[in-house]
Amino acid sequence: MQDGEAADQQKIPAYPPLTGLSLAVITFVLPLAAFMQVLDTTIANVAVPTIAGNLGASTSQGTWVITSYAITSAIFLPISGWLARRFGEVRVFLLAVALFGLSSLLCGMAASLEFLVVFRVIQGAVAAPMLPLAQSLLLNNYPADKRYMAIASWSMTVSVAPICGPIIGGWISDNCYWGWIFYINAPVAMLVVFLAWSILGRRETVRVKRPVSYVGLSLLVIGMGSLQIVLDRGKELDWFNSTTVVALTVVSLVALTFLVIWELTDENPVVDLRMFASRTFSVTVLSAALCLMAFFGTTVLLPLLLQTQFGYTATHAGLAAAPVGLLQLILLPLYGRYAKHFDLRMLISCSFLVFGACMYTRTWFSPDMDIWFVLIPQLAQGLANMLFFPSVIALAFSALRPDQIARGASLYYCCHTTAAAIGSSVVVTMWERRAATHHTHLAEHIDIYSPIAREAMETLQNIGMDELQIAKYLAIEVNRQGFILAANEIYWGCTLLFLALIAVIWVAKPVKQVRRV
Repeated sequence: MQDGEAADQQKIPAYPPLTGLSLAVITFVLPLAAFMQVLDTTIANVAVPTIAGNLGASTSQGTWVITSYAITSAIFLPISGWLARRFGEVRVFLLAVALFGLSSLLCGMAASLEFLVVFRVIQGAVAAPMLPLAQSLLLNNYPADKRYMAIASWSMTVSVAPICGPIIGGWISDNCYWGWIFYINAPVAMLVVFLAWSILGRRETVRVKRPVSYVGLSLLVIGMGSLQIVLDRGKELDWFNSTTVVALTVVSLVALTFLVIWELTDENPVVDLRMFASRTFSVTVLSAALCLMAFFGTTVLLPLLLQTQFGYTATHAGLAAAPVGLLQLILLPLYGRYAKHFDLRMLISCSFLVFGACMYTRTWFSPDMDIWFVLIPQLAQGLANMLFFPSVIALAFSALRPDQIARGASLYYCCHTTAAAIGSSVVVTMWERRAATHHTHLAEHIDIYSPIAREAMETLQNIGMDELQIAKYLAIEVNRQGFILAANEIYWGCTLLFLALIAVIWVAKPVKQVRRV
């Protein structure tokens, strides 16, 4: 530990843990703020066509409503820990929530796409500190013997919010003015600010005044901004066949490489990468990032598959994914009570087994499958979510001091967000490319010399189809089966990844309960 850090550690006020009504209030309010922030990363996705149409823009232009928010969040998330250290966790959190509510109102009132994008940039910037600081404040004000319940409650909101976003966004788009997607944040933000200030206003953390590393900050903005643009627009621009994507990828790699070198040698880093020196923290974050790539990639893939190949509406596809939250809600009290008696690595390994089993069942998808092939794995995945999300947070932060939690949470959620973006982009791209390959392979077997193809054509003729109708039907079916086979391959890959992660997580040091958090 450096001398400056040791001095800062001595200044930390020893606030007693909250109890009674105050504890209940922050248990509700802080996860609510996190839920609102995570919800807003997905709630607008399904509304892009509606928003673009109302504002006189194309759908491709409307996607900047999503990318502008994601890019600014990715840039500001890693420096949330530095902001909290410089100005105080409570101050930064309350200001971020208040500005989030205000920027949400402005988004809803935007009269043009240009103004909406500007307000979404502001919203993404102020949203970034909300997630790590809400978690840090929750853990540092909770009694040590009840922190597993706090972590379980927190994880429930963070994992369920991405599922609720498309459902709520789709319903609002179908039944209300699109601005209500953003308006609903304002009263929630006001409630969070009032209740959090009433409980935490006199429990501010120590403010550490240190110089700003403008070089590190510039490298961070350039590197993360370029990376997020690549991930958001790569598919649209045909990835590395695009000069823009190649140039931005090079810029991102160079900037982030120099960022790592600079931050590890600078006395006042904007992003404290030295926390990765902890084996437990680094291994847990790596395992979580790889898991989240598969988790969020398949979370995006499932509704796409259901809508494009099985005829589900956006709302019905969202509802089909909703059962994932049921087991989490039911098992939440049990996890909070009994998790402290188990090795966290064992709980995470069990979650990987359940994730793998759920992915394996999806390798059986076929054109004639019924809804139960979707609902049962989604229901079972709730158990995996319940074991994984709180356990990985507890294990990662078990290696950190109280004054490091905000910075550690910033790094964790930066990796979390980046992994989710990479997973979503890679899975969708692989799905489409493998579908094209399967389409070509299947089409080669449709000829008059194939007994199976000839039998299928005769069956279609017997039900009254002419040659043109048969050709159209077969083209649609070949395309459909190509996409389903491609999805099955991705689920196979995710199955193997989750099983491999069991070995990775055991490299972390054994910790049976959250310490020093």
